[in-house]
Amino acid sequence: MHVVRLAREDDLDGWREAARGLACAGVPADQVLWQVGDASADLFGEATPSFPAGGALSVPKSFMALANRALLHNEPQRWAMLYALLLRVLRQPGLMGDRADPALRRVTMLERQVRRDIHKMRAFVRFRQMQDDDGPRYVAWFEPEHHILRANAGFFTGRFATMRWSILTPLGCLHWDGESLSEGPAASKGDAPSDDPVEAVWQTYYRSIFNPARLMTKAMLSEMPKKYWKNMPETALIPELIAGARGRELEMIERSRPAAAMSPATPEPPSPRPRPDTARRRPADS
Repeated sequence: MHVVRLAREDDLDGWREAARGLACAGVPADQVLWQVGDASADLFGEATPSFPAGGALSVPKSFMALANRALLHNEPQRWAMLYALLLRVLRQPGLMGDRADPALRRVTMLERQVRRDIHKMRAFVRFRQMQDDDGPRYVAWFEPEHHILRANAGFFTGRFATMRWSILTPLGCLHWDGESLSEGPAASKGDAPSDDPVEAVWQTYYRSIFNPARLMTKAMLSEMPKKYWKNMPETALIPELIAGARGRELEMIERSRPAAAMSPATPEPPSPRPRPDTARRRPADS
């Protein structure tokens, strides 16, 4: 039995190196135990924490793209699932195109959930301003479902390159000082500021752009589920805006009626001119 100990929950490089060595050595999927950190690998005895040296493998790019996302899922068996799928892809190069394959469908579902979580983090992180010894720092609290923090680091350092910021999560923290990125241990919501003066301005803006005539509650909840509301300042206004949407819509209609009544009537188009008689007349009798 081979035991692979990965450094952390998103140790993609460690998994790739180990999977390459095991696959080159022909080790079956059921002969590998995947562990993260120092967790005990075997209830009946500690297996040797080693695996064969890696070699070169040829796999479709689509498999690696799928694996790089699916391995960030919180599913405990994801490492074993991806290794078993890797062995099958090596034997069946066309497997990645078989959408009916149960194992491939399961891994694809993990990848989609991770991709959605990455998108939600980018959309719903809200920074709050605080002061430290070096001036203003912007701090956000977010609760990811999967191990996406490091995978999203490049997005935030690129978009907020000139800000000093921290993103705190229950799975770890990121800190950017304007030049370099550092990591920190897991945090709690109490470690983040609860509000800042700018939030009142943000709520005023959100209220002003709300269009009651375009309200689609189901679509809104699909894109912005309620579990994210507690960490977003503007969502405190949503129940009030939804409750008053119909009244505001009717008010908008009433305000538009006087303007419509005062506008000049559209002139009727002129009647067509009579067509000349083009019939040839017979000459008069002499």
